[in-house]
Amino acid sequence: MSRDHVHPAERSAAAAGASLSSAETPFLELLARGASADAYEQPVLLARAEGRSTERIVALEQAKLLALRVRSELEGRRRREAELSALFETAHDLAGLRDLDAVLQAIVQRARSLLGTDIAYLSLNDPARGDTYMRVTEGSVAARFQQLRLGMGEGLGGLVAQTARPYVTDDYFKDDRFQHTLTIDAGVRDEGLVAILGVPLMLGHHVIGVLFAADRRARVFEREQIALLGSFAALAAAAIDTANLLTETRAALADLERANEIIQDRSGVIERASDVHDRLAELVLRGGGVHDVAAAVSEVLDGTVEFAEATAAPAKALEVSRVEGHAVRHDDDWIAAVTAGGELLGALVLRGHPGLDPVDQRTLERAAMVTSLLLLARRSAAEAEQRVRGELLDDLLDARDRDPRLLRERAARLEADLDAAHVVLAARLDVTAADADQEAAARRRLWSAASHLAATRHGLAAARDGGTVLLLPLGVGDTATALARSTARHLGTAVHEAVTVGASAPVEDLAAHPDAVAAAYEEGRRCLDAMRLLGRSGDGAAAEDFGFVGLLLAGDRDIAGFVDRTIGQVVAYDERRGTDLLRTLDAYFACGMSPARTKDELHVHVNTVAQRLERVGRLLGDDWQGPARALEIQLALRLHRLSAPAQR
Repeated sequence: MSRDHVHPAERSAAAAGASLSSAETPFLELLARGASADAYEQPVLLARAEGRSTERIVALEQAKLLALRVRSELEGRRRREAELSALFETAHDLAGLRDLDAVLQAIVQRARSLLGTDIAYLSLNDPARGDTYMRVTEGSVAARFQQLRLGMGEGLGGLVAQTARPYVTDDYFKDDRFQHTLTIDAGVRDEGLVAILGVPLMLGHHVIGVLFAADRRARVFEREQIALLGSFAALAAAAIDTANLLTETRAALADLERANEIIQDRSGVIERASDVHDRLAELVLRGGGVHDVAAAVSEVLDGTVEFAEATAAPAKALEVSRVEGHAVRHDDDWIAAVTAGGELLGALVLRGHPGLDPVDQRTLERAAMVTSLLLLARRSAAEAEQRVRGELLDDLLDARDRDPRLLRERAARLEADLDAAHVVLAARLDVTAADADQEAAARRRLWSAASHLAATRHGLAAARDGGTVLLLPLGVGDTATALARSTARHLGTAVHEAVTVGASAPVEDLAAHPDAVAAAYEEGRRCLDAMRLLGRSGDGAAAEDFGFVGLLLAGDRDIAGFVDRTIGQVVAYDERRGTDLLRTLDAYFACGMSPARTKDELHVHVNTVAQRLERVGRLLGDDWQGPARALEIQLALRLHRLSAPAQR
């Protein structure tokens, strides 16, 4: 048929088909290069701008819609392919499970990537506490959010964990389907989350946790995304179940191996127990010491055993061992209390040996018992020395022997140096016993512990006035306050009761001035009384800590001692040099600590006032004008003025 005889309708259809075919060309190019959806508007807009025919524009619109459907289908297929690939990779990771944390981290990373969310995280249920807690996070920036714990029914996650159903919200803070709490809302607010999707982790019919995906902006999660997150949750649950099974299997195998090792080593353990029994018996017979026992047990147990004082051993483990009568484990060490008659003498410590056999444990306990017997024997010999120390201190307190040479000789035999700076400490128990016998026993324990401390510190100790008095040397850089507190702690630990200790100011050259010991003891007792009145039982302090407060609280007020401690150096300076520092101080405080008004009061130049105050600062210390020191100095000035002879 010739072109001239073609029906007009057929010619129109052919033209439309040709137009549509040519209209598809630009959209095919867009599909080929994977352009964005916005780019598909450009061919239509260009045709309109060029004034193309209506048929051409309609064809382009139809081609655009068709191309967008194709693009959407391709994107869906690519997305499903990526999802399947991620699920396959996660399943592959699960099949070769080595590190549960790494597998769970991979799951939340892939979930976050495929769903395109700002953050993904996973929580696990805690049956013991009845809540669910954060286990793994990806994309989180808030520390408080990463440490959240959600009670069942609290927050979106708690609701998922409780109901075993997925929940999604496009605006968390406006959603009232679940219970909001201040803690959870604060964590979510710190993280800036708005839209949250949570799906349960199921093992059979039991929920073991929740997998989440969340955005920091409002968002509607599609059904396919919820299903995808559910698939990841199933893999996470399987990973956790597999890890738990592996852990149980490994534990069972380890138990079997340990049982086999115990059976193989049993004969060797029995031989070691027999060996240590023979060695300890030999040590007792030949009068060995505690370190000999430690060395023998170290060799038998193939470890390092040391004897430690009660204050040097871990307090909690030592107390458990003392109460139960058995060696107890502390980290990688074992602690066996060394006790005698309820008194804690120290401990045997086995270092770096966490896997101790029960028979070896009993060996360590037996060694602790032998050590206590040796210590008691040594104590019997030491008690004679303690009595000698007590007699020397009694003589110093009562000033019976005033021959410095004899005093030094007696002290030297006890390894004490009376020429060194010492502190006199008054110690007293702060408990009331049920009867007189128990109270006397408690006092004897205090005296025994104080005597032992004095012997180790090259000092002296004696029982006096219902308590104990100690004369201890003052170490370099140490203070009377620090010595009082450490003594209170040491004695309290040794006798298992609260012990209060009051200390004097440091005293020196005791051989030449034995009466200074009695004065220092009275000062320590006044400090002790002040502490008991203030409710500071079981603590230690020195007289200098209380200042004039101690003067007010003490029953026998030592006014002269307070004045001497506070402004004694200024008084002595005036007496030696004939200066007016005391009068200047009086005027300075009376004039409101104003140098200008002080110079008018004294009728001297202001530079003279400044020079005198500078000298006072060198004598009393840089802080003499501080509120507390200034108050004490003013009180001392007043007392000194009142106690001075009246001027006629």
